[in-house]
Formats: sequence, structure tokens, C-alpha cells
Amino acid sequence: MKLVVQVCSEASVEVEGKVVGAIKNGASVLVGVGQEDTEEIADKMVKKMLALRIYPDENGKTNLSLADTNGSLLVISQFTLYADARKGNRPSFVKAGAPDKAEALYEHIIAKCREAGIHTEHGVFGAEMRIRLTNEGPFTMVLDSEELFAKK
Repeated sequence: MKLVVQVCSEASVEVEGKVVGAIKNGASVLVGVGQEDTEEIADKMVKKMLALRIYPDENGKTNLSLADTNGSLLVISQFTLYADARKGNRPSFVKAGAPDKAEALYEHIIAKCREAGIHTEHGVFGAEMRIRLTNEGPFTMVLDSEELFAKK
């Protein structure tokens, strides 16, 4: 599983010209689900993401988590995070999870964020979406479950 976490002062997602999710102050999160991902991995990724101290305190130091700032999330499905462009010029997406599995894990992530008390908006799985955000910092992180939770 891959998450691209972008600290933002505002973000929104449109589907067919209609805003379906919008937040102020928090993070826009792109979610890519891989073939091997499970709810257990999703739970670990959510826990890690929500615990990240990536928001500035009163001294401008990144010491605060999303909950500490009363921030919100805008969660967007993004299978292209699993693009493989090593061969040729047309990316392959064979490492991305099957759509039914990916959608279930995407919905699971949204539910877990809400269960944690975080205001969470989201896009529409599989839809053509237009994302707008004001990235603060800019502060953008990529969380990859294969790197974070690799067996050593």
C-alpha cells in the first residue's frame, strides 16, 4: 500500500463538475492499493499516518499530529501509484490491486480514519476526479507499506 500525504490548508475533489469532498487544514491523501495488501496492512498504514508529527507547533517545528491540530483528511483512490515505467514508455499497472479488493480497502481506510475521530472526506473510487489543493510547506510524504513493514 502506498499513501502520498500532502499537508494542505485546503483541498477538494470534483466528479463530473460537482464537489464531492472538501476540507480545510489537514492533509490530502492519495491511496494506492497493491495486490498483496490486506486490512491488517491498511490498519497499520492508517495508524502510522495519523501519528505522524508533520504539522507545525507554535514555534514552527513539526511536532504535531493531525489530531493535535484538529485537522481533516481528503482521501483519494489512486491506483497509478503502482505505475511501473521501467520498460518502454507506457506504464504498467499490474502491481495495483484488483478493483474490487482495492475499493474495499479504500473504504476500510476511510472508515478507520473516521473511527479515529478525524473528519474525513473522500473522492469516488474509480471515477475521473479533479483534485485541487493548497499544499503547505510544501510538505509531502510517501508512505510505502513494503518499506515501513518489511520483514527484517
